[in-house]
Amino acid sequence: PRFEVLFNSSYNGVGQAYPRPKRGSLSRPTVQEVVDYRSAVDVQMTELLSTEVSEEIRFRVELGLNHEQQHQELLLTDVKYNLGNNPLKPAYLSVSLPAAKTAVPAHWQEFTGGLVEIGVSDCNTFVFDNETPRHKVFLEPFKLATRSVTNGEYLAFMEDGGYERHDLWLSDGWTHLSSLAERWNCPQYWHKEGNRWLEYTLAGECYIDLNAPVCHISGYEADAFARWSGARLPSEAEWETASTSASVSGNFVESKMYHPHVQSGEGLIGMFGDVWEWTSSGYGPYPGFRAFAGALGEYNGKFMA
Repeated sequence: PRFEVLFNSSYNGVGQAYPRPKRGSLSRPTVQEVVDYRSAVDVQMTELLSTEVSEEIRFRVELGLNHEQQHQELLLTDVKYNLGNNPLKPAYLSVSLPAAKTAVPAHWQEFTGGLVEIGVSDCNTFVFDNETPRHKVFLEPFKLATRSVTNGEYLAFMEDGGYERHDLWLSDGWTHLSSLAERWNCPQYWHKEGNRWLEYTLAGECYIDLNAPVCHISGYEADAFARWSGARLPSEAEWETASTSASVSGNFVESKMYHPHVQSGEGLIGMFGDVWEWTSSGYGPYPGFRAFAGALGEYNGKFMA
């Protein structure tokens, strides 16, 4: 029962959540206690799933598995942040990142736009509630770059004074940038030694691969880069429409590299795997959105704006 108090981050439907700003001050269970707790849960879940279970239980189990995958990513995020701020820059894992190679030239792929459908309804595979329902959106014709922005391209933005030019930044972004005690001047985990840039990865520190996708930049930085390059960020509807023409393949967690590498292929590449990609859209509900029932409804809906 005490774990329900310690680990309840935001679910008021199952009890009063501990104030988020104070969560870092909580004394944590030992590693062995956490392992024992997980083992006890595994035993009970194995017993439950060895019997015929209802569709509701099946749904909740699948939701839990997908939720755990999100936390696995968050754990790696925290590990990288902690080790990346360690002056010794220790590696989290021993793995050889792919050797640097030439990036595929970026082109603009055209999309006709018109009345399109995005979102999901009546799907036979798992989706979170914020991906529903399927609905129609009108799009003007648009173009999307055929691959992600590279470190080298972002470095050109930096060297052209991208972080000093207010005309490239959204107002909120420029205000935030100007208010920082340590003003941004590069992606997180980058630093310069002499004339060369290095970055921290979970495999340790290395010189940046100029042809690999840039990562660890904020939405404000992504928007400023897009404006500098004479382009813009796509909307969520544009990105989702374009993604349907891309192959669902790429550098996923199973590669155990935990770092983007040079993308290759034809057509739209890198739409899946490697890095999260920014859009210009806010996080709002789709038309007709209905949150999951009960406490599960707190999972996404209440964070929308």
